[in-house]
Amino acid sequence: MLRVRGFLRNLPNESYITQLTEAIISLGTTAKFKDMKRSRFLRKISGLGLIPLFGLSSCEEPEQQPGDQIKEELTAAWLRSEEITLISMEQMPPESYFFKYTEEAMTFSEQWRHCVVFTCGQLAGRTALENPYENVKLPVQMPKEEVISEIKKMYAFVRSSIEKLSVQELLAKCEFAGDEIPIWRLIYALESHIVHHRGQCVVYLRLNEVIPKGFYGW
Repeated sequence: MLRVRGFLRNLPNESYITQLTEAIISLGTTAKFKDMKRSRFLRKISGLGLIPLFGLSSCEEPEQQPGDQIKEELTAAWLRSEEITLISMEQMPPESYFFKYTEEAMTFSEQWRHCVVFTCGQLAGRTALENPYENVKLPVQMPKEEVISEIKKMYAFVRSSIEKLSVQELLAKCEFAGDEIPIWRLIYALESHIVHHRGQCVVYLRLNEVIPKGFYGW
């Protein structure tokens, strides 16, 4: 409490001291005041209009930089995407991986092969990253374990790319689907493309009398 009194003595006028003293009392007992974090205390006082807001910046925790936040959110989104994708892929029986609902449609296996080739090609083609499938031609039809293995490689490539790309590179613009978008939006667009095909694969599961597992999140 002595520190508080010393702080009060240094304030500009008695009226200001009276207001601040009343505000401190309204916050609770001395014990509660001792336990209260300094930043929280100052926020409460500033809310009463007793001290200027510009004095609070040094008391708050340092904020996360936008670039770091973009990387974290992209990584989290793609980790979740991989989890949901693998659930769907594991559910389909091996003998149904070559199933397709019409003659012109892609098989279940082809759907995921397409995701691998498209995702890696689009991301590498718009950045300085090396496409892991540049000189690799995947079979059009692949058995279950092989497709799952390639899908895991694709997700690993995307996560590695997010880590390697600088903030400036993530913010740089690229042409995509007739528009100019930043690379970070391209990475989200590629995940959206996977969602599109994953939704088709859910129908494939139903047509093979497999009940898709429910999931929450994105």
